[in-house]
Amino acid sequence: MQPGGRPGREAIEVKGWFGAHRYLILRRLSQLAILALFLAGPWFGLWIVKGNIASSLTLDTLPLSDPLVLLQMLATGHIPGSAALTGGLIVLVFYLVVGGRVYCSWVCPVNIVTDAADWLRRRLKIKGSANFSEKTRYWLLGAILLVAAVTGSIAWELVNPVSMVYRGLVFGMGLAWGVVAAVFLLDLFVGRRAWCGHLCPVGAFYGLLGEAAVLRVAAARHEQCDDCMDCFAVCPEHQVIRPALKGADKGLGPVILSGHCTNCGRCIDVCAQDVFAFTTRFSNNSRQAVPGVNHKSEVSS
Repeated sequence: MQPGGRPGREAIEVKGWFGAHRYLILRRLSQLAILALFLAGPWFGLWIVKGNIASSLTLDTLPLSDPLVLLQMLATGHIPGSAALTGGLIVLVFYLVVGGRVYCSWVCPVNIVTDAADWLRRRLKIKGSANFSEKTRYWLLGAILLVAAVTGSIAWELVNPVSMVYRGLVFGMGLAWGVVAAVFLLDLFVGRRAWCGHLCPVGAFYGLLGEAAVLRVAAARHEQCDDCMDCFAVCPEHQVIRPALKGADKGLGPVILSGHCTNCGRCIDVCAQDVFAFTTRFSNNSRQAVPGVNHKSEVSS
């Protein structure tokens, strides 16, 4: 990225506007479509999905449950019903395949708010950021489970921004507007990606699932990287990129294995050199799986 430039400008020149935003567009369509499915019932009487983001029934057949909500329920000492457990298992398996934090980038409606804050932060050239420990979100994850155990209630869901947005869209936003505004202002002025990248316990939980996920982003053509830094500028968890981008020259493999990667695809979008691509975690173990990688550089230690 040129000094004073905007990330993805070169990609737009090379791939066109749509080519430089395709995964961003798909993510927005996914987030809005999921919202629409939940709102179609209470708003229009079209009950394709009954329930909410924590627990739902699709077409009166497919149960889906948030594994974190079930974990909190277990912490309270209550055993979920068989339908809830089945729904939780389905969701768990899904995210173990596609990546836990796909929830954050492709499902969570609050991601639209934090993306907007990050975009405006870059436009206004707001510098500086509060320092958060990488462990903060895990401490908060432990705290909500502890609160559930002590109080015997799933107290977190009362203040979870995601749950509040869904409830607000059905029953009226009210206090939810304040929570959404707080998240936006936090990310805009206090720290870049402060909520999703450092504090959100939901993201922490799905990040743990993502450690074993199959679907991955890889620096498949890392030798073509021209160090423009556009990928770092747009990545919500930019610390995950360097090990794959530079580590491939040290025999570490080009696949991003960190569970914090949200598989948002923005690094693929904004890279004019087409360095990044979707692949699987097994590509690090196969000399043929990732196209464009200079396998001669893969030396064992």
